[in-house]
Amino acid sequence: MNAVMAFRKQEWPEVGDLVIATVENVMDYGAYVTLDEYDKKGLLHISEISSSWIRNIRNFVREGQKVVLKVLRVDAEKGHVDLSLRRVTKREKIEKIMSWKRERKAETLLRSVAEKTSLSPEEIYEKAGALMEKEYGLYEAFEKVVKEGMEVLIKIGVPEELAAALAEVAEERIHIPMVKVKGIVELRCMKPNGIEILKEAFLNAKKAKSEDAKLRFYVVAAPKYRIEVLAENYKHAEAILQGVGEKVVSHVVKAGGQGSFRREK
Repeated sequence: MNAVMAFRKQEWPEVGDLVIATVENVMDYGAYVTLDEYDKKGLLHISEISSSWIRNIRNFVREGQKVVLKVLRVDAEKGHVDLSLRRVTKREKIEKIMSWKRERKAETLLRSVAEKTSLSPEEIYEKAGALMEKEYGLYEAFEKVVKEGMEVLIKIGVPEELAAALAEVAEERIHIPMVKVKGIVELRCMKPNGIEILKEAFLNAKKAKSEDAKLRFYVVAAPKYRIEVLAENYKHAEAILQGVGEKVVSHVVKAGGQGSFRREK
């Protein structure tokens, strides 16, 4: 177990927890496993492997395999953990694997920050990681930094210098997939200061956009202008596009001009 994980984790899992385990030995009566997140041993009895009849246990589990298991019983005094495979639903398995992968990525990121600073991974976790995990979730905090900047860390009490190092690593290592939507505004303003009115309309709309989205404007050919929104999902992107388009048009119309907005396919 790495130092960061040892620093963060409880010594023993609790009954009902989902755990990631590595199958070590397969016997006729079950399988002995190592709990990856706790560095403990456990037993997966054959009766807890499958709800159907088992002709050959190795058709279900094999040495070296990673499995998601549910904790049935914990006896810390005897150092014994009973586990179940058959009680883990497909959805629980998927969610646990995703969570585990995010956790491992976050720990790798913390180690990268340690390499950039004079601090150990344990010190970084103590000064920043624990705050990040409590407020957002550890990996989720790194993603939030990419979207919104290191201010989200400073706000929760992370020292500024360390927040800057965390943000630098996050931006280097995390790529957040974005979707793109586009719309067209047609704007006409015959006022003497018409060009300034159009500029104001776009600037005001840009200021009002969501922090977790990117907004771009392009001239197609006057009076047509393209609005492009980049965001994490289509629903959010569409909402921002609609709001920005309406805001631009409203500003121009209020100033005595004309305008219209349409979603571009």
